[in-house]
Amino acid sequence: MNAFCKDYDKKMEKTIAAVKTDFASIRAGRANAQVLDRISVEYYGSPTPLNQVASVSSPDPRQLVIQPWDRTLLKAIEKAINLSDLGINPQNDGRVIRLSFPQLTQERRKELVKQARKYGENGKVAVRNIRRDAMDKIKAMKKKSEITEDDAKDYEKDLQNLTDKRCKEIDSLTAAKEKELMSV
Repeated sequence: MNAFCKDYDKKMEKTIAAVKTDFASIRAGRANAQVLDRISVEYYGSPTPLNQVASVSSPDPRQLVIQPWDRTLLKAIEKAINLSDLGINPQNDGRVIRLSFPQLTQERRKELVKQARKYGENGKVAVRNIRRDAMDKIKAMKKKSEITEDDAKDYEKDLQNLTDKRCKEIDSLTAAKEKELMSV
């Protein structure tokens, strides 16, 4: 792979990392602290990630326990969880917040699969946008005679192969997430 494509490969890798993060935030019926990664809590007037103001533990496979370092945050954490798209009601006992993950219904599983597919498709669109930007740069370089026509064709071919590889990777990640969501 040429140096030109390596820069764009790094951008595509970042896109895949973002897709993996999106997939991690989809709950699959098991307690997973990563579903809380996107939740921010109002802390001294600024939104702060939940994992920076509290410890999150999983005492059993279907439950998360959130213990804030500052007890005055309990209400703010509860409010942030209620406003999120988790679909779980937090139970506040005055010291910690408990999140009980119910068994997923077939209907909810299908909704989550749709959400996973949407995240996967968004990732593939982002990869294609990176390819488009690279193609535009190749055309501009060719127009300015910075590269030859043969080099331009080689770059375009390498870029297309890279895009196909990254899209297949996203497809396999999506398929794995779907399988995880649909397994009972």
